[in-house]
Amino acid sequence: MTEIWFIRHGETDWNVARRMQGWQDIDLNDTGRVQAGLLAARLARDAATTPFDALYSSDLARARDTAQAVSEQLALRLRIEPGVRERSFGVLEGIDLEKIDALQPEAAAAWKSRDPQRPLEGGESLGQFRNRVISAVEDVANRHHGERVLLFTHGGVLDIVWRHASGLPLEAPREVELRNVGINRVVVAADGWRIAGWGDVAHTEAEVAARDDASVLGR
Repeated sequence: MTEIWFIRHGETDWNVARRMQGWQDIDLNDTGRVQAGLLAARLARDAATTPFDALYSSDLARARDTAQAVSEQLALRLRIEPGVRERSFGVLEGIDLEKIDALQPEAAAAWKSRDPQRPLEGGESLGQFRNRVISAVEDVANRHHGERVLLFTHGGVLDIVWRHASGLPLEAPREVELRNVGINRVVVAADGWRIAGWGDVAHTEAEVAARDDASVLGR
């Protein structure tokens, strides 16, 4: 059994613009860098009670830079795991969601269908993506049996993790949010995966509340 804390990267400008990122190597924006700092402070408090044993990240900059802030705070080596990078969206990458139907109708239809076997031009089918993610996560878990691991990744990967741990088909509607720098805890064991906690963003909500209070006081 391994407890893995899956964490989505901080915000990017393409998140704000709702552009398909995929394998495009987009940097964190200013908000994302603040989020990474808040997350690092939160995880340092958690580690003071029960230390983390390892820290992994996708090789894409937005995940890697979020993880780097935590790595420095916890003095824990950052290990790169390409198997948990975002899905390759092929010809859809760089296009905002409102324009994909007009600009790439066939690829948009393939993406929206959630058919695991349907090809996506220039990218991965949903089935290929699922198999890659599950294999990579199980490899990490096997390296760290009985330990607690941090893993920095992407929204699409979190979708696969949540479905696999919940027994939900790829075609079914998703019932949870995939928040930037949200903490999602999953127990990975030989007899299956189990969700231990999902969507914890208390570390960023406290900062938003503090800013709102300061704004009110400054009026």
